[in-house]
Amino acid sequence: MTRRLDDRVVIVTGGARGLGAAYVRGLHGAGARVVVADLLEDEGRVLASELGERARFEPLDVTDDAAWARVVAATVQAWGGVDVLVNNAGIANAGPLEHYTRAKWDAVIAVNLTGTFLGCQAVVPVMRDAGGGSIVNISSVEGLRGSEGLHGYVAAKFGVRGLTKSIAVELGRAGIRANSVHPGWVDTAMTTRIDPSRLPIPLGRGGRPDDLVGAVVFLASDDSAYMTGAEIVVDGGMTAGVGHR
Repeated sequence: MTRRLDDRVVIVTGGARGLGAAYVRGLHGAGARVVVADLLEDEGRVLASELGERARFEPLDVTDDAAWARVVAATVQAWGGVDVLVNNAGIANAGPLEHYTRAKWDAVIAVNLTGTFLGCQAVVPVMRDAGGGSIVNISSVEGLRGSEGLHGYVAAKFGVRGLTKSIAVELGRAGIRANSVHPGWVDTAMTTRIDPSRLPIPLGRGGRPDDLVGAVVFLASDDSAYMTGAEIVVDGGMTAGVGHR
């Protein structure tokens, strides 16, 4: 991967493992200085240490306003600014509607949607002062369609998609871009209960974390300088339609 992000400073939430760790590695490989922001302190510190001086770990609960302020301030102090935010942290839960508890709803909305909102809000002053920046919000194919049982997750991911567009409209003149990425089934700890061979994926396989990295690096870089409010779907064709199996 070319070093398209030399001297860029990037915060990746949920960056300690899974898709987040893949984004951290890809962005770092493209030349960025990357903050691994996560509640998983041991894994996050190991990853940052492995990558070396252009990576650092910051503990972050994305639902906590004060924690966001601390992480952004620490990043600015260490590296002078925040050029890119990748809002990746997320959880999932499921259940039939009549048994889907308020606690499940509140938990998934708090992390996936409110956490994304708080992150966007926290970096805007720094990006505005710098003359611009890129916000990459990780939604899902579930932000494009409905799925049985995933009521909170679907609502949150639709919300991330909509929030991204309102940010793009409001902050474009400040040079701040916001785009969303919509992964399909990807092999991570969150998806182990689902067999991808049973899904209608035209490319014939489930996704791997590395399959998403190119889209995120692209949106973080100047290669996407005229893109804002857009959706990039990386799903092996899942949402293109249902074909013969």
